[in-house]
Amino acid sequence: MDASDSIIFAALAEPTRLSIVDMLAKRGELAASEISKMFNSTPSAISQHLKVLRESGLAHVTKRGQQRVYSLDTDKITEAQQWLQERTSQWNARIDAMEVYIAQQNKEEKNHDK
Repeated sequence: MDASDSIIFAALAEPTRLSIVDMLAKRGELAASEISKMFNSTPSAISQHLKVLRESGLAHVTKRGQQRVYSLDTDKITEAQQWLQERTSQWNARIDAMEVYIAQQNKEEKNHDK
């Protein structure tokens, strides 16, 4: 895992930011004011969460007139997904190897008991 991956996961670890990412994934683009209205937090607090998402590379911001419109950076989401898939493959391989080992041990015990 490199620093980029850890920054992504750190940004996603906070529930409000994770909710914002979910909203952006479902809606595509949202103005900062629309995002802020969906939470009980202050607009300033939501602004800080959006800043973390921008700095982690998970979100893009575009100025449209007086609005700041946010969208997801799907490349960063894909990076996180690939990292998770690699870890899943590693653990599945380990579990498969353990199952083979246990089966061999059980077979050896049965042969020994005869």
